Amino acid sequence: MDVISVIRTKRDKGELSPEQIDWVIDAYTRGAVADEQMSALAMAILLNGMNRDEIARWTAAMIASGERMNFDALSRPTADKHSTGGVGDKITLPLAPLVAACGAAVPQLSGRGLGHTGGTLDKLESIPGWRALLSNEEMLHVLDTTGAVICAAGDGLAPADKKLYALRDVTGTVEAIPLIASSIMSKKIAEGTGSLVLDVKVGTGAFMKTIEDARELASTMVALGTDSGVKTVALLTDMSTPLGLTAGNALEVRESVEVLAGGGPQDVVDLTIALAAEMLAAAGIKDADPAKALKDGSAMDVWRRMIAAQGGDPDATLPVAREQHVVTAPSSGVLTRLDAYDIGIAAWRLGAGRARKEDPVQAGAGVELHAKPGDTVTAGQPLLTLHTDTPEKFDYALKSLDAAWDIAPEGTDFTPNPIVLDRIA
Repeated sequence: MDVISVIRTKRDKGELSPEQIDWVIDAYTRGAVADEQMSALAMAILLNGMNRDEIARWTAAMIASGERMNFDALSRPTADKHSTGGVGDKITLPLAPLVAACGAAVPQLSGRGLGHTGGTLDKLESIPGWRALLSNEEMLHVLDTTGAVICAAGDGLAPADKKLYALRDVTGTVEAIPLIASSIMSKKIAEGTGSLVLDVKVGTGAFMKTIEDARELASTMVALGTDSGVKTVALLTDMSTPLGLTAGNALEVRESVEVLAGGGPQDVVDLTIALAAEMLAAAGIKDADPAKALKDGSAMDVWRRMIAAQGGDPDATLPVAREQHVVTAPSSGVLTRLDAYDIGIAAWRLGAGRARKEDPVQAGAGVELHAKPGDTVTAGQPLLTLHTDTPEKFDYALKSLDAAWDIAPEGTDFTPNPIVLDRIA
C-alpha cells in the first residue's frame, strides 16, 4: 500500500477500499504518512465526497487507532449528547444533571471553544477548583456516584482524529461533511455510550449555515451511530440567534444554574427539556418527566454533586469581569434580528474565546443580551452589555456589532424561529 495511490483514487473520484482506509489512517497516526500527503487526501475528500461505506470504514479506522471505553458495569443505561457548537450554547451544563436525575448515566466528553463558538470545558473551568482532566477511573467513579460527568476526552480516545482535526483546521478542509461526521462519531462511539442524541446547529452562528447541509451532516452521523450499534437521533436546532441571554464562560454558568433552579431563559429551558426527552427515550427510560426534575430541584442536586466530585465548589462566587460597556438600541421598534455570529465574534474579541487552542480565556468576559428577536425595544434602552477585564478590547468588539441587529417599526408582526427545526432518526 502507498499513500500516492490512495490520494489518486479519491482525487479521481474513486471509492477508497476498506484496506486503503485502514492503512492510511494507521500510517498517518504512526507518522508514516506526512502531513502534506494527508492534507492532499483531505482536500480530495472535501471536493469529491465519500459514500456511506467509506465514511463508516473511515470512522471505524479512527476508533481502532485508540482505546474504547465500556460502561457495562454501571447499573443505569447510558445516554450522551453532542452539539456541533454555537453561541451561548450552554445546554450541556443543565442537561447532563437533568438526564441523570431522571435515571440515565451521562458520560459527557466535551471540548474547548475555538473562534466564535464557546467550549463547555472553558465554561465549567470558571467554577473555582473544577477539573476537566480526569483519568478513566476517576471518570467512571464520578459517573457511578453522581450519574453524570462532564470532562475532557483522554489522549487514548481516537488519537487519529485528534491529529487529523488539527491538520484540517489549518488546511481549509474542516468543512468536509464526511470528515466532520467521522470526527464526531469516532469519539462518541469509542466513548462507549449506549445511546446518543445529536444537536446539529443551523444558522449564522453555527458551522452548518443552511438546513440542507445540517440535514446531510445529521443523517450521516445518525447512520454511523446506527451502523455501530449506538441508538442515535439528531435534532436540527436554530443558531441564528444566541441561545439564552449570555455568551461567555462564567456568564453562561450563572445562567445554567438559573435554569437548574427552575428559571432561566425560555429558549434554553425548552431546548434542554427537548434534548433530555430524546436522551431518556433513547436510553429506554419512559416514565421520567424532565420538566418536573427541573422544577423540583432534583437536577440541581445532581449538578452540585457532579461539580463537587470534580473538585469544584458549587457555592463559590463566579468570576465577574472588571469592566462593562453598555450598547443601547439606536431606535424604537421590534427587534427582528440579533445575529449569533456577530455576538460570538464580539464575545471572542472580549476575551471569552481563543484563536489558538493554547490561548487562555477570560472567565468573566462575554456579552449579555437584554432583548431577543420578537421583543419591543425603545431607543436608548440597553440592548447588550459587553464584559471584559481588558477595556482596550471594547472598540475591537464593537466593530463586530456594526450590523448585528435589525429593528423594525413598532407594530411589526414578527415571529422568531422555533428552537427545534427538524428531527432525524
